[in-house]
Amino acid sequence: MNKQTLITELQSHGLKLVDDEQGASGRRGGAGPSDHKAVTVDGTTVMVPIYNSLAARSPYTIRNNSSAELTLERHGEAVSSISFPRKPQFYDLTTTDGIPYWKIALLHSRDVLATTVLQTCIRYGDTATSCQFCAIGQSLESGRTIARKTPAQLAEVAEAAVRLDGVKHLVMTSGTPNTSDRGAAYLSECAAAIKAKVNLPIQAQCEPPDDFVWFDRMKAAGIDSLGMHLEAADPQVRAKIMPGKATVPVEYYFEAFAAAVNVFGWGQVSTYLLAGLGDSLDTLLEMSDRLIQTGVYPFVVPFVPITGTPLANHPAPESELMFTLYERIGARLKQAGMSSADMKAGCAKCGACSAISNFES
Repeated sequence: MNKQTLITELQSHGLKLVDDEQGASGRRGGAGPSDHKAVTVDGTTVMVPIYNSLAARSPYTIRNNSSAELTLERHGEAVSSISFPRKPQFYDLTTTDGIPYWKIALLHSRDVLATTVLQTCIRYGDTATSCQFCAIGQSLESGRTIARKTPAQLAEVAEAAVRLDGVKHLVMTSGTPNTSDRGAAYLSECAAAIKAKVNLPIQAQCEPPDDFVWFDRMKAAGIDSLGMHLEAADPQVRAKIMPGKATVPVEYYFEAFAAAVNVFGWGQVSTYLLAGLGDSLDTLLEMSDRLIQTGVYPFVVPFVPITGTPLANHPAPESELMFTLYERIGARLKQAGMSSADMKAGCAKCGACSAISNFES
């Protein structure tokens, strides 16, 4: 089994762990893809589902050999060596106001810092508006994070993560606040504080703001790349899966994409597309083509059911579908000369939640 197929299957099927004490702690709940843990397979670090029902049924397991080396097995047969990124040193520290650093930001993959600056959202908590796949409130309810990370806290943690653990870039996302800028203002404030303390490339993620002048302000504050996430492409799927967010039309997203590309640059703007929510293969390919032509990187990720959400029992996409998507979109990215490696910061640059970067060349 080649690496492309193995990573695709792991992210679609998950990984059954007997011992979850190895490496950096995984991610339960929160905004975006979750219930994951970072693993390194054949030299590539990826985020793999381990905490949900998907992983409990996975054919993939780990065996701890007598030599202390770990072996990834499929149906009991060895397929690859596997390891876990170590727990970062910054996790042992607390901020000057007494908050553990890991409640402010988490390590993703091997060298990416990630934080949700506002752990609340105007859409969450009401089934008439909430995104059915989202668990942004779970980590807050369980005490694993705080509702609002201050710019000073984020700067303090980011500096330590770079100094102690060699973090290379930062992803800042946010729940959507009840403001017309959709979080752009607070993300800008946080970015400015971080850049004043440490030279760390930053991607910010938010819904399209009401006024595209915010893109210039975000760039001026030190934000290097931008994510605005469609999640689903078909309007009917969007209305069913994320009724509140779907009130922002796809066409408005494309107006925002074009404006953002003018500010951040071609290939420095990205969007999540979650395969498996109901979009057809053709719909996802057509949407990816349009995004690439606009200068936006389509970060295609397999939907992963998160425990405690309305879609907890929704099936993940088949690995065959994901492989086909990756092959075809990867070829389109190569033809366009667009690469995740050229992105300054962000989820697509990290690539750990998707196998698509392995198909770009």
